[in-house]
Amino acid sequence: MVLAGKLSTELGIKTPTERFFKLFNSELHEMQNICERVHQTKLHEGDDWQDTDTVKHWTYVIDGEVHTCHESVEEVDEQNKKLNYKLWGGDIDKHYKVFKLIIELIDKSDGSGALKWTIEYEKINEDIHPPNGWMDYLNTLTRDIDAHLVKDTRVAL
Repeated sequence: MVLAGKLSTELGIKTPTERFFKLFNSELHEMQNICERVHQTKLHEGDDWQDTDTVKHWTYVIDGEVHTCHESVEEVDEQNKKLNYKLWGGDIDKHYKVFKLIIELIDKSDGSGALKWTIEYEKINEDIHPPNGWMDYLNTLTRDIDAHLVKDTRVAL
């Protein structure tokens, strides 16, 4: 019986990876203004969105249903444009003992960029399915963010 698992996807992006990383590293509070599936983000504990001691509360839509969870930053690697988040509470705890979200921005040798999402999880029992709905959610989230940032970049030029 395997309860732990990992899902990953790598998606090409049009926005420069530095701009995408900046959004996740220092402008996360803007997510609800960019993505239709993110209904609300707010500070639950702490005063600074980027502090590893801060806890955020999220309300979002996956598979047509509204969900909630708490999130905190576990690690920020600015040099490699990688962020690790821990998610818990709300609907996460109904299915998983551990739920980690890792975001990595990748500069390709041809000058293009990609965003790699990885979910590391441990199910509470063998009857729980892997978080495939989350992968669909992250794919849509990436497309929404990329379209918004590309539009903002064009306006700034």
